[in-house]
Amino acid sequence: MLAGCNNSTVSPSIPNVVVSEQIPVNSLQYPELRQDGGYVYLNSGYKGIIVVRENANTYLAFERACPYDPTASCALVKVDQSRLFLIDECCKSQFNFQGNVTAGPAVYGLKRYQTALSGNLLYISN
Repeated sequence: MLAGCNNSTVSPSIPNVVVSEQIPVNSLQYPELRQDGGYVYLNSGYKGIIVVRENANTYLAFERACPYDPTASCALVKVDQSRLFLIDECCKSQFNFQGNVTAGPAVYGLKRYQTALSGNLLYISN
């Protein structure tokens, strides 16, 4: 039997893991973060982190585990190919680039990590 999203509206229990990342936003390693609306995926957090650039001074970081059923093996939020929203293709929940629910069964927004920009270094933590 394949694991899927459940019907619970209880607050999601995304496991807490230590997040302490720093990335150089002007690095050739992260060219997408040089433009507004750009994003990158990091191998950190519980199931990964999406970092989104709002503007040159503001970056947001979200957990990729879908808050609807974060323990489902297929529950992984990504940027939709249209680049207009974030989606979990498992349960079809959609989120805007501020992490708020816009469609689907999820009732809670994406788990957000703290970000701080110092020079060209972006610090991501919880």
